[in-house]
Amino acid sequence: MTCLVKKEKQGIDEVVQCPECGNTRLSRDYNRGELVCNECGLVIDEDFIDHGPEWRAFDSDQREKRVRVGAPMTLTIHDKGLTTDIDWANKDSYGKMISPRNRGQLYRLRKWQRRIRIANSTERNLARALSYLDRIASSMGLPRSVRETAAMIYRKAALKNLVRGRSIEGVAAAALYAACRQCHVPRTLDEISSVAGISRKDIGRNYRFVTKKIRLKLLPTSPGDYISRFCSELKLGTEVKAKAMEILKLATEKSLISGRSPVGSTAASLYIASILCGERRTQREIADVAGVTEVTIRNRYKELVRKLDIEIAL
Repeated sequence: MTCLVKKEKQGIDEVVQCPECGNTRLSRDYNRGELVCNECGLVIDEDFIDHGPEWRAFDSDQREKRVRVGAPMTLTIHDKGLTTDIDWANKDSYGKMISPRNRGQLYRLRKWQRRIRIANSTERNLARALSYLDRIASSMGLPRSVRETAAMIYRKAALKNLVRGRSIEGVAAAALYAACRQCHVPRTLDEISSVAGISRKDIGRNYRFVTKKIRLKLLPTSPGDYISRFCSELKLGTEVKAKAMEILKLATEKSLISGRSPVGSTAASLYIASILCGERRTQREIADVAGVTEVTIRNRYKELVRKLDIEIAL
């Protein structure tokens, strides 16, 4: 006879009782996967799972990392991380060293394991592109979500044969730029170009082509997306950040942002906010961080001050 488990919460602990006799002395048979009452012999649960020993964890992130189900599936690896690897430690499952007689066989197994991981030209293309993409993202300090999104965009382009006739590095850099915009972690074409070693023109051309073919709809970059990063690099306080956001909001309402570079507008608003809040930064310092010229900041600064009636004591 099989019955559902009856649970009653007493404080923090959860106690399982037998529904027949109310006994709490239960036996867990992991070989059969059964939860049995010691008094009446009732099988309470016939699909009992062995969760194994409890590891010490201080938060939910540590608890998730210590589960025994292997590494999660990821798009940043060409086989999604589902294949196995033969370790180079030359040890068996018990931790004992492999005998010299069997090391030659283990070496050949490793060699064939590496070969069979890449079955065709498409996987070879993905392996090269995703490795290159991960290297660029690491150099730029981009979060994991951006890397996963960029890998997904590149996979779609590769499956539609959009990479044929174009450089793998150029399409990968374009996918990364699109992922940054989609995840609201904007990076300029100049920043990606300097790290990737590819011209801005090539990245922009590949970006327009890929987004059109895979029908990826991206909203224009908002100047406010750059505020946090620029403030952090310039070591400006939250007051300056809030003031710059306020200036950009007023400029957007009066249509002073449309048709102009969002980076230039952000740099100009930061320059104005830094003066108003008493944490002044020079145009040269802001231009170096934002990747624009001092002339751009000066022109946008004069326009914002004039159109928004901002009084600045120089």
